[in-house]
Amino acid sequence: MKKFITALVIIIAAIIIFVLVGPFYILNEGEQSVVTRFGAITKTETDAGFKFKAPFVDNIVKYPKKILSWDGDSQRIPTKENQFIWVDTTARWRIVDPQRFYESVTSLNQGYARLDDVVDSAVRTIISENYLNEAVRTSNDINTIKVIEQVQSENIKDSEQLNSLTATQETYQEITKGRTMLSDEMFEFASTFTAEYGIELIDIIIRQIRYSDDLTESVYNRMIKERNQIAEAYRSYGEGQLAEWIGQLDNEKRKILSGAYATSEEIKGNADAEATRIYADAYEADTDFFEFWITLESYTKSITDLPKTLSTDMEYFKYIYSSEIE
Repeated sequence: MKKFITALVIIIAAIIIFVLVGPFYILNEGEQSVVTRFGAITKTETDAGFKFKAPFVDNIVKYPKKILSWDGDSQRIPTKENQFIWVDTTARWRIVDPQRFYESVTSLNQGYARLDDVVDSAVRTIISENYLNEAVRTSNDINTIKVIEQVQSENIKDSEQLNSLTATQETYQEITKGRTMLSDEMFEFASTFTAEYGIELIDIIIRQIRYSDDLTESVYNRMIKERNQIAEAYRSYGEGQLAEWIGQLDNEKRKILSGAYATSEEIKGNADAEATRIYADAYEADTDFFEFWITLESYTKSITDLPKTLSTDMEYFKYIYSSEIE
């Protein structure tokens, strides 16, 4: 009995050691594995579950089955017309052949390194073969857009005229591909190389494009020129409006002065008529006295202005030297 118990304990201990050593392993959902024995691949597992391996001799290398993302560094790349731009791209990929992936790159880090080489090369090749417009635009819709400066003014006529002055219709160069098609070309170019690594490239997307400093400066200069042209249109319109308003003020001034002059002449005419009437009434009341008074008034105006009087033997001086005056 004692020997039996001892043997049973040994068997149980051996089973426990066998289990602890690991003849089994679990492959979770979203995982796949490569089983190697002394460095050689014996099999691959792609289905989740409880798996068996030979203890001590088999090694398990697990890879994800899910879609992975790749983010590259921004690259300064010249376009076909030698305009430098910064291109930032991203891509999605997955391991579809774990055996080939293990044989060619072995680890995920090495896989990312290979993608760096392949995708960066594809991006640089496609961008350098196409013009700048193809990289920064996706369609020709911009050629149908009419830019109108919205001018706020209480005068609707002024607003309409200023809007018509600042409206610009700039025709841009037609594109034949666009950014989306360039991304597809990058994808096709890179896919021919990634397949040999057991990698399926799902897509490549241009995430961002930035102008380089020299190109940014030229763009800003063009924008400044456009704004200066609009400002000049405002100034010209304002000067025209000023001249029009000054002309209107001059016309109003002339009308007011003309009306005032007509009114003053009418008043003068009425006053002269009234004075004539008064003189006539006075003359009719006493003709002799009226003549005497008028003559005396004329003396005060005429004789004082004469440097000398050569003769007084005139009818005009009768009231001065005539002895008949009482």
